[in-house]
Amino acid sequence: MHDPHGPHDPHDPYVRVRGAREHNLKGVDVDIPRDVLAVFTGVSGSGKSSLAFGTIYAEAQRRYFESVAPYARRLIHQVGAPKVGEISGLPPAVSLQQRRAAPTSRSSVGTVTNLSNSLRMLFSRAGTYPPGAERLDSDAFSPNTAAGACPECHGLGRVHRTSEELLVPDPSLSIREGAIAAWPGAWQGKNLRDVLDALGYDVDRPWRELPADEREWILFTDEQPVVTVHPVRDADRIQRPYQGTYMSARRYVMKTFSDSKSPALRAKAERFLTSAPCPACGGSRLRPEALAVTFGGRTIAELAALPLVELAAGLDATSETARVLTDDLTSRIAPIVELGLGYLSLDRSTPTLSAGELQRLRLATQLRSGLFGVVYVLDEPSAGLHPADTEALLVVLERLKAAGNSVFVVEHHLDVVRGADWLVDVGPHAGEHGGRVLHSGPVAGLAAVEESATARYLFDDSPAPAREVREPSGWLKTGPVTRHNLRGVSAEFPLGAFTAVTGVSGSGKSTLIGQITQDTAGVGRLVSVDQKPIGRTPRSNLATYTGLFDVVRKVFADTEEAGARGFGVGRFSFNVAGGRCETCQGEGFVSVELLFLPSTYAPCPDCGGARYNPQTLEVTYRGRNIAQVLDLTVESAAEFFADTPAVARSLGTLLDVGLGYLRLGQPATELSGGEAQRIKLASELQRGRRGHTLYLLDEPTTGLHPADVDVLMRQLHGLVDAGHTVIVVEHDMSVVAGADWVIDLGPGGGDAGGRIVAAGPPAEVARSEQSRTAPYLARTLSGIG
Repeated sequence: MHDPHGPHDPHDPYVRVRGAREHNLKGVDVDIPRDVLAVFTGVSGSGKSSLAFGTIYAEAQRRYFESVAPYARRLIHQVGAPKVGEISGLPPAVSLQQRRAAPTSRSSVGTVTNLSNSLRMLFSRAGTYPPGAERLDSDAFSPNTAAGACPECHGLGRVHRTSEELLVPDPSLSIREGAIAAWPGAWQGKNLRDVLDALGYDVDRPWRELPADEREWILFTDEQPVVTVHPVRDADRIQRPYQGTYMSARRYVMKTFSDSKSPALRAKAERFLTSAPCPACGGSRLRPEALAVTFGGRTIAELAALPLVELAAGLDATSETARVLTDDLTSRIAPIVELGLGYLSLDRSTPTLSAGELQRLRLATQLRSGLFGVVYVLDEPSAGLHPADTEALLVVLERLKAAGNSVFVVEHHLDVVRGADWLVDVGPHAGEHGGRVLHSGPVAGLAAVEESATARYLFDDSPAPAREVREPSGWLKTGPVTRHNLRGVSAEFPLGAFTAVTGVSGSGKSTLIGQITQDTAGVGRLVSVDQKPIGRTPRSNLATYTGLFDVVRKVFADTEEAGARGFGVGRFSFNVAGGRCETCQGEGFVSVELLFLPSTYAPCPDCGGARYNPQTLEVTYRGRNIAQVLDLTVESAAEFFADTPAVARSLGTLLDVGLGYLRLGQPATELSGGEAQRIKLASELQRGRRGHTLYLLDEPTTGLHPADVDVLMRQLHGLVDAGHTVIVVEHDMSVVAGADWVIDLGPGGGDAGGRIVAAGPPAEVARSEQSRTAPYLARTLSGIG
């Protein structure tokens, strides 16, 4: 095609990438038109994210930094430019990725979407105040400000309390026998007991025989008396008297819960606490003055608790001022409802949302921002979406495009791929065997590309292979469950079979499978594999999580070179002083703080990202040092360690779940939710399976190309053939079609859901009249794409 514009023309209608070498990209050249919906496809690890995020988005961000200020230029230099020859025709970019930092309990749907601000403004300016009360600033309606937070619970809405029953579960024990379960173990617990003894309390009488006032004081006093303790002399060591301070059990638990940095200690403390709505604000988190103001007869807390669909319907403006504000609110709520999230309420906290829900909320917020002329780079916006909601997503992406933006999407969902104007297919395989652009052009053109894994699925309209449905070996009953939007729901899951739980977002799927616990009759061993990250810092990675790293370090410590230098196993850990690079303390990165911008990581100036000091790197095993081994992909490492059985077994299971393309040292912060989930699954698969195990997976196909879904399904069906039970929450109809049993929840989300609409083998559920899943399942079973 002849291009009248020169490559550097500012009105160049194409984004032109030349010589991209980020991660596994092999010097990629590609031209992508602007102002279109362009979809990047390819098997997991093929390099499509490296092209969309690692190259195109990273370069747009770098140019933005360049234009900011001199101080930012120095930082760009540290952060480094993406490895690419040049990119021309690139507008500014906005990224919406699924990886996310741990959100705090104070962030909510309202804060992510800025809807809380609009609602507070409405109450401040147009609320109904009690007679004589003065107008409050909008800050006074926020639980996150000093002006608005309830003074009793500091705006958290809940107070933590403890009781004698929790602190002393077995009153027949004496204090010496450990009656006070909440106390710390080891020396500190013994110290508290000796202090009580010195204070004159009887530590050898059963707890229930102690007088009530003594029990009350021991558990709940705020006093902290100091006494001289004369320890009982052990024969083997002489202990001197010391000054011991007493701390009551409640005080110890509260202090640990609020101050401890260790998640394990906090979790232990939490077992001795009950959390109840704060009596002062009733859990609304606000001070009384703010709760005295109403709009349409309701307080701001009551409105924030409503599903967004109802909130929008109930906003009747009384005055002109109010109308401007309510119109603003309803127009902001509309795109959220359109993306199938109308069941969420403003006060729903962010940590309880799935990655897909959070990304769609951000997407809906972008629709209102009115930007134009930018590239939106989206990471699998269909993750966690039911096929019925995917249609709404396509409408939204079209609207972003119609507003004059380019929309670049990394996606596996074939319906989204079919809706693209332009398709960039990367492959043909993962890791080393990928990194090439196989096709860049209209969707139909991919049909001619033989080596494309995407083409095989995109143009395949053969019916799903007929399967014999397995006979269950028994049934697992749960319920009746009343939680979130489930109202007294009872369900039966077949044992020794593969069950898919389906339904639109918010219909209650996760809530339902969350009811299956280790204690449910018939479970045996329960393995729940979710998409939570395997670690929140670059320190945890694939090798440390799977235990593989322990074996690799031992291999290095056993080399002659290590022996000659006196290097033990610890020398090869980047988490402890000794072998690691001290500049970055073994992280390989240093954090670069930018004013107004999120902090970024730059490779460490001393070790260049290797994580170790030069002496450690001088030890090699088969010609590679420890940093080079951590840089191997799982696939290459499997060849490298073929004759070390412990390593080979661990790597084999990672290959089985389709993760051959990941690097051993890939930081946990760079893994997607789907990858984290498959790493956990692989860790489970490498343990010897004894007895019946029930595997619960929440959307295991998220982030997977259809070719990888097949690999994963072979594994899961293999588990069922070996006599285990697998239950998945799933939106991918090809997976549902291959299940033995389907439980469909709905019919809608939120209050419109929470019922079991249909249950049975896939062919039966596909005929259900009420189910929103049925028509999509029927299409897959019959092979009409």
